[in-house]
Amino acid sequence: MRIFRPGLVLALTFFAFTAAAVDEPAPLRGYSAAAARAERDWETRFRAIPDTRNLHDYMQRLSARPHHVGSAYDKDNAEWILARFRSWGLDAKIESFDVLFPTPRERAVELLRPARFVARLQEPAVAVDPTSSQQTEQLPTYNAYSRDGDVTGRLVYVNYGVPEDYEQLDRLGISVKGAIVIARYGASWRGIKPKVAAEHGAIGCLIYSDPKEDGYSQGEVFPKGPYRPPDGVQRGSVMDMPVYPGDPLTPGVGATPGATRLKLEEAKTITRIPVLPISYADAQPLLAALSGPVAPAPWRGALPITYHVGPGPAEVHLKVKSNWDIRRLYNVIFTIPGSTYPDEWIIRGNHHDAWVNGADDPVSGANVLMEEARGLAELLKQGWKPKRTIVYCVWDGEEEGLLGSTEWAEEHAEDLRRHAAVYINSDANSRGFLSMSGSHTLEKFMNGVARDITDPEKNISVWKRLQAHEIAEASNKQEVRNRSDLRLGALGSGSDYTAFLDHLGVASLNLSYGGEDGGGIYHSIYDDFYWYTHFDDTTFVYGRALAQTIGTAVLRLSDAEVLPYEFNDFSETVGRYVQEIEKLARDRRQQALDRNRQIDDGVFTAIADPQRTYVPPQRQPVPPFLNFAPLENGLAALTRTAERYEKALSRAAADGGSALARASLREINAKLVETERMLTLPDGLPGRPWFKHQIYAPGFYTGYGVKTIPAVREAIEQNQWKEAEEQIVRVGKVLENIGETIDAAAGGLENAANRP
Repeated sequence: MRIFRPGLVLALTFFAFTAAAVDEPAPLRGYSAAAARAERDWETRFRAIPDTRNLHDYMQRLSARPHHVGSAYDKDNAEWILARFRSWGLDAKIESFDVLFPTPRERAVELLRPARFVARLQEPAVAVDPTSSQQTEQLPTYNAYSRDGDVTGRLVYVNYGVPEDYEQLDRLGISVKGAIVIARYGASWRGIKPKVAAEHGAIGCLIYSDPKEDGYSQGEVFPKGPYRPPDGVQRGSVMDMPVYPGDPLTPGVGATPGATRLKLEEAKTITRIPVLPISYADAQPLLAALSGPVAPAPWRGALPITYHVGPGPAEVHLKVKSNWDIRRLYNVIFTIPGSTYPDEWIIRGNHHDAWVNGADDPVSGANVLMEEARGLAELLKQGWKPKRTIVYCVWDGEEEGLLGSTEWAEEHAEDLRRHAAVYINSDANSRGFLSMSGSHTLEKFMNGVARDITDPEKNISVWKRLQAHEIAEASNKQEVRNRSDLRLGALGSGSDYTAFLDHLGVASLNLSYGGEDGGGIYHSIYDDFYWYTHFDDTTFVYGRALAQTIGTAVLRLSDAEVLPYEFNDFSETVGRYVQEIEKLARDRRQQALDRNRQIDDGVFTAIADPQRTYVPPQRQPVPPFLNFAPLENGLAALTRTAERYEKALSRAAADGGSALARASLREINAKLVETERMLTLPDGLPGRPWFKHQIYAPGFYTGYGVKTIPAVREAIEQNQWKEAEEQIVRVGKVLENIGETIDAAAGGLENAANRP
């Protein structure tokens, strides 16, 4: 057991941000030099604990059988994880919620004309893959939360099925009204495709995996290689999560047994038309039966056919009918109480449920979380005590729509608003480069962690390897070389950080390794232990690296005297977003002017096709000039206060630490935690109040992909100019508000430094 002498207690509250002596390790942000040495010692001990054999064994057990939410093995896995946590001495429990989860009862896709073809809608077992034959337990190939329907109509190919593709169809004079559309996966989240199709009058939607992006065009297919075979199908939810994630019947509140539930027909996140996913083997006869214009070059996939758009002569029958049941999900939670700041929580999560066996998604992340938990338990036995409370969460129901994390966050919303300092998420993990996304107030912190983790194959820091990769890939190589911090990606949605960041305003991170795995079995029966141990992180060394990375981040956040948020990187990043939006507005105006000029000059001419009626293009209203001054003023205030905070922190540390000894660190930390909350508004984004964060949100028509400063950006994209003006003012005020909170934290440090 590690014992600290009482005389060191005061010293541990001091901070030293100046350069350390040559024979001492560099101090960490938020730590005194002495505290940094102790912290690095604990981190070194922790990083020696994760064991690749354990990661192998956890994955083999958790992925042994299909374990979708509501299945017997899903519950069994939760109970097994709970037992492992308790065996390590951790205070663990299961929290359950009852959620709507439809499973298919009837599915059919038939080509009726010009020739008859019945889609198989079935993934075959592979002889060398032992779990692929567990067909009685596997969920069929389907899209959860598709509306029931039995429809017949002409077929139209809509490329990726995003709004830009329908603009192209309009230019071709093709309507999907009354038609069934077929879209390929990619370019947006799958739930956007039936959403946009319904908005354009389609009566049904098929989604297939084209081998250009997801199959033999990428490499050898499974089982010879890692890529999707002809009959492989991507299952997945099509819940309209950009409106709200979680249980469709209990928006905004936890789905507890006594919760008030909407009627099924009142749920806003269920699709308006039926939708099914199909393989490229099933898609090829449908696409081959289309005539009409040849698809534009960017629309053409890798199937050995000429891609036509339609409509017809292909006529398709689509049928979807589901069991709309309430199922119980099982979140596994353990807590390590904080010794100094117990009311400040560091939360860590990964889900355990899968569409089928899910070795890659999510067990390659869940096994990492478990090994982190074992490592923390070992440190506790050695005498380590975190200053902040640590909460570890293994979520259920993520695949269907972030069910477990959302319901838990909604149920505990008030506690989380008061106490949650940071949420750290992972999901699937592979081999390759570190991927870092999250709140930019944590950008400098995460760069520091990445510099301290060794890449298991290259024997350099994962930060240095990522920098080299980004230099090779970047258009502006000089910026990557010269900037002290690698940029974090902004978070939209798609995993369990969503409720914490977008709804509650908790600073969040999403971390993984990847980029060298050659994945191609996403959400299929072939995502299993056999595939992972033959084609992905086969020796689990990057699983170990992720455990070291996130475990180090958890330790460093939980033990810092002052939370290591940093606002200069954040304000610089927000400034980039403001510039992007201003350019977007200028570009939209210029595009309208150019199009109107072309119409006036007679550039557009009728298409010589007797089968189609030519509709001449119409002049467009020219967008007004927008007043960005409120946004720019808010940004200026944020930048000014970010600089003030850094100076105050440096000054308070410069006198040997006596000023910090006088400061109320608890109050300063409380203000720092509050900063991310200040980026939210109670009434949320226009038309979707569940999403409250004003800097990051999933796009209404991207689903997973982020829209930064979303209220303003999407108003411009959708030509809502009055709304854009209003949102510019609102977001400008948000930036002023966070500036005031940062000012308060800086003032606390300055007051302490000014007192004798």
